[in-house]
Amino acid sequence: MLVSREITHPLRPKLTWEETWQGPDQGLIRCWEIGRERADKMPELAHQCRAGELPVLGWKGGVARVLKKKDKYGALKYLAQWQGLRGEDLNVTIDQEVTLTCSRTGMTVTFTPDRAKYLNQVADNDD
Repeated sequence: MLVSREITHPLRPKLTWEETWQGPDQGLIRCWEIGRERADKMPELAHQCRAGELPVLGWKGGVARVLKKKDKYGALKYLAQWQGLRGEDLNVTIDQEVTLTCSRTGMTVTFTPDRAKYLNQVADNDD
C-alpha cells in the first residue's frame, strides 16, 4: 500500500493517538508532518537531508559516523520524516524496502517494514 501526501497539503489537525499511529498509514503521515515542522525549526537539519545525508533522527535509520559494516536497516517512519525534512511529497510504500546511501558517510541504509531487521541489529550507538 502506497502512503502519499502532497507537500502542499496543510498539516492535519490534532488526531487521537489511535488515529495517528494505528490508522491505515501506520503513523507515516504524522512522521512526515513532524519532518515538515522540524524543517521550519531546524533549517540546518533540513539542509543536511536535502543534501542526501541521513542524519540521526527519532527513528532507526540515521547515520552519525562510518561503521565497520557499511550497511544497516532503518524504519519506514525515518524515511517519511526525512522526506518531510527535505520538503518532498510523502511517498512510502508500506510493504516495500527502499535503500539510500548517506552522502556524508557513504553508509547504505535499507528502510524496511520488517521491524525485526532493524531491531535485531547490533547496537552501534549512532541511531
